[in-house]
Amino acid sequence: MTKSKKRKITNHSTNNKPPAKQQSAKAAKPEDRILLIGEGDFSFAKSLVDHHACYQVVATCYDSQEALYEKYQPQAEEHTKYLEESGQTVLYGINATAVDPTKKLLGLGPQWDVIIFNFPHVGGKSKDVNRQVRFNQELLVSFFKAAIPLLADNGTIVVTLFEGEPYDLWNIRDLARHSALEVQRSFKFAADVYPGYSHARTLGNIDGGGGWKGENRDARSFVFQKQGASGEKQPEWKRGSKTSKKRKREGEKDTSDDDD
Repeated sequence: MTKSKKRKITNHSTNNKPPAKQQSAKAAKPEDRILLIGEGDFSFAKSLVDHHACYQVVATCYDSQEALYEKYQPQAEEHTKYLEESGQTVLYGINATAVDPTKKLLGLGPQWDVIIFNFPHVGGKSKDVNRQVRFNQELLVSFFKAAIPLLADNGTIVVTLFEGEPYDLWNIRDLARHSALEVQRSFKFAADVYPGYSHARTLGNIDGGGGWKGENRDARSFVFQKQGASGEKQPEWKRGSKTSKKRKREGEKDTSDDDD
């Protein structure tokens, strides 16, 4: 981990304001204090700094540094070196389900404006779909409970999942609600908003480059906040009432979703 002073990164690639569609598909602003959980090859973190001028980024991964470099060779080392030379913080061996007691995080100062966990997955623990769903639900619940104490008063937690089964079976909205969170909004995850980003498989690089491109799959980012953080009482139909169920049966869209 580098202790070089953080500095604001100026994006020289364009002087134009990004289109409104791209702005709405972003989960963080340049001035936000950002904590990234479960990074793969750190290409997402690098894009935040390099192309979105974010300058208060702490990027973490579950793997040790040695295991990370072995799994994602050579890009992981290149990306982490860039981040550290840019004054950002890279931490290895951070467990997403136990982030709150981690001394490395607690000692970094202020609480976080945005905590991002992209494409969480426990890996191939079981070939049984029901067990996989349960394992991943347990992962998300543990992550939510561990992350909440790290949030600033108006901070948000962003989780991105692929769309379709089995991911829809995880019922992430309900898991968050039972963890004292509420959905602020959701939007389609657009990988092209993050130049240089590539989806990293949990198991590591595919030999020979492979044809599997997770960044080309449909995905959705869910933005959660602490329940009541907005200071506004939720309408009855958003609190799981009979009216809510009726609306769902009739196919009415949740107004917290932004379809770009």
